[in-house]
Amino acid sequence: MHSTALPPTFSRLSRRSALQALCALGAPLPLAALAARAPAFEVWPNESRVPGGIARLSLGPAAQRPKVTAGGLPVMVVGDPIEWTAIVGIPLSAAPGLHHVQADAGEGPQKLEYRVRDKRYQQQQLKVAPKTVDLAPEDLARHERERAHQQQVMALFTAPQSQELRMQVPVAGRRSSSFGLRRVFNGQPRNPHSGMDIAAATGTPVVAPLPGKVVDVGDYFFNGGTVWLDHGAGLLSMYCHLSRVDAKPGDMLRTGQAFAAVGATGRVTGPHLHWGVMLNQTMVDPALFID
Repeated sequence: MHSTALPPTFSRLSRRSALQALCALGAPLPLAALAARAPAFEVWPNESRVPGGIARLSLGPAAQRPKVTAGGLPVMVVGDPIEWTAIVGIPLSAAPGLHHVQADAGEGPQKLEYRVRDKRYQQQQLKVAPKTVDLAPEDLARHERERAHQQQVMALFTAPQSQELRMQVPVAGRRSSSFGLRRVFNGQPRNPHSGMDIAAATGTPVVAPLPGKVVDVGDYFFNGGTVWLDHGAGLLSMYCHLSRVDAKPGDMLRTGQAFAAVGATGRVTGPHLHWGVMLNQTMVDPALFID
């Protein structure tokens, strides 16, 4: 069987151009047909192969969307029959070195490796109400119930909604705290910051960064007023400390549609939006979707 191979270092656009040129020179009909009907689009988000970052892994051409898993969890795949790309969320806990995913384009799973480099995140000291650090038994029990519920939300993996992954910033304001900060509350180390904080006045509208479905609305101990949006294929976004929510589970939102308002609910030091982005059940840096 005749086959056409391209160097793995080709960018997506150069690979597409090369494949289309081969078609013009008389490459086999299936390849020509794929090139003719596959639209070009810009691959997003930005790549940063560090803990809390994103790896974009080329999967090459295939007639059907390949299936990719990382640690047994499904991974987002975007593209078209000329070029598919896996968009892999890298956990903040990932150690530097080689990691891999399993990719299956219909001929059995294959191991695809990528390298994660180290990154040192800054540390932030915060003063909050003591009861939000040293939890009373009833508050701890509430937190455990809420965490179990939100883990169910985070496990969603629905059909892809759109290949446009460049996000609109959900609220106008100053970035008051970045992703990955090592946070110390009242002198006690806690988990790294899993999102981006944007300072804004209470009542400032919060808008959807991409089309999405509202899949959870709640008032949680740490996060306060919270909304989760599902954008498909394991891409979810979270909005916390809200003063008001103007949407309900099941609502479909378009890009730029207001659905809530900034507040200071939950464990906070002042009004702001905590914005989180999740891929394959891993919180990743929202800045990679907007910068």
